[in-house]
Amino acid sequence: MHDPTQVKVAVIGAGPSGLAATRHLLAKGLEPVVFEKAGDLGGNWLFDADTGHASVYENTHIISSRTLSQYDDFPMPENYPDYPGHHQLLDYFRAYADHFGLRRLIRFRHEVLAAQPINDGDWELRWRDEAGEEHTACFTHLVVCNGHHWDPRLPEYPGQFDGPMIHSGDFRRMDDSWRDKRVLIIGAGNSACDVAVEASRVTHDVFLSMRRAQWFVPKFLFGKPVDVLAQKSLWLPAWFRQWLMKRLLLTVQGKHSAYGLPDPEWGPFEAHPTLNQDLLPLIRHGRIQPRPAIERFDGNDVVFVDGQRDTIDIIIAATGFRISFPFFDPELIDYSESLAVPLYRKMLHPAHPRLYFVGLFQPLGCIWPLSDHQARIAAAEIVGEYQRPDNLDQAIAEELAKPHFQFMKSTRHSTEVEYHRFRAELIEELEAGRRRAANQRQAA
Repeated sequence: MHDPTQVKVAVIGAGPSGLAATRHLLAKGLEPVVFEKAGDLGGNWLFDADTGHASVYENTHIISSRTLSQYDDFPMPENYPDYPGHHQLLDYFRAYADHFGLRRLIRFRHEVLAAQPINDGDWELRWRDEAGEEHTACFTHLVVCNGHHWDPRLPEYPGQFDGPMIHSGDFRRMDDSWRDKRVLIIGAGNSACDVAVEASRVTHDVFLSMRRAQWFVPKFLFGKPVDVLAQKSLWLPAWFRQWLMKRLLLTVQGKHSAYGLPDPEWGPFEAHPTLNQDLLPLIRHGRIQPRPAIERFDGNDVVFVDGQRDTIDIIIAATGFRISFPFFDPELIDYSESLAVPLYRKMLHPAHPRLYFVGLFQPLGCIWPLSDHQARIAAAEIVGEYQRPDNLDQAIAEELAKPHFQFMKSTRHSTEVEYHRFRAELIEELEAGRRRAANQRQAA
């Protein structure tokens, strides 16, 4: 256990997960130094009309309901809709920071350039401040909350496309400059379908290229947010929940092949689902035209694997993001191409006991209410109230061997979890760790 007067904690990132980490460290009497590259808090929810900062686009609404997207100890305002927009969410995060007095700990426009372990587990950080000057300091603990939706993963195809191709992370809005353009969106995830729907409101030629099938889940079923409805089935076995959701979607929407889309050969919970209420009707209205995977580029034309060819003015690649830590030496930590991330409860590293990752997971649901529970574990361990399992490597191996669902093997699903089960695991782990810490104190 560290002497609290000697503990010096660094937190990288002031997005929703970084705020949760800061709040719980502060609650334990610690005052971390929080490094935030941007000029304000909020992470991806800080809308920036310019590119260069990973940001939501102008009409973004959250894809999990308000009910399951709030910190446990700080509910969203009652007047918020079921699916709040990004302006409302940013206001919520600002109110959270103000309520718990977090702003004074955040160093805005401070970019961490390097973080390396030194001595007996301490961390040396080098950063650049708002004036462009570089500094170096040592910290006893490091909490990484830099997010994993900011380093674009751009696809590569044979040939050359002569028009512009941008990643969805750099897309901000549809305006008159897009009118009458022939737009191709690559991908089938939430960003791809949201952008396709936005584009269909401005131009008549919108194409959606899907490399593999995807389940499309409406945001509302039987008048309720779909995640609130799904919560009522938690008592059922996972395999039956899987079967039930599949039957329900097929009953409500029919087969995807009826829309010119490939039919998934896996269950709705085996891949990260796409929540979108508008995509399928717009396909049937002819406003969005499905296409298979791309075979090659040919000037202004895109050739698809079925031989079809379309002339395209602009491509938006909604092809996901890499897990990226630009401040770590890749020889130290690099999960960018991992099919599974070897961290206990997606946060504890077996070789670096004073390093914590908060928010490094992709739930079937919302991230930051679960980050909040990870932050509680990190803060409790730093002040000696929590003890991690003795054999962390074994615990990690067991965790990876028993995923919540049989998720597809891909980098996209390397950190996938089921919201409710992961929340229960984190709560249980904090209590178990407190018992281990108490037993250790008694034994001493």
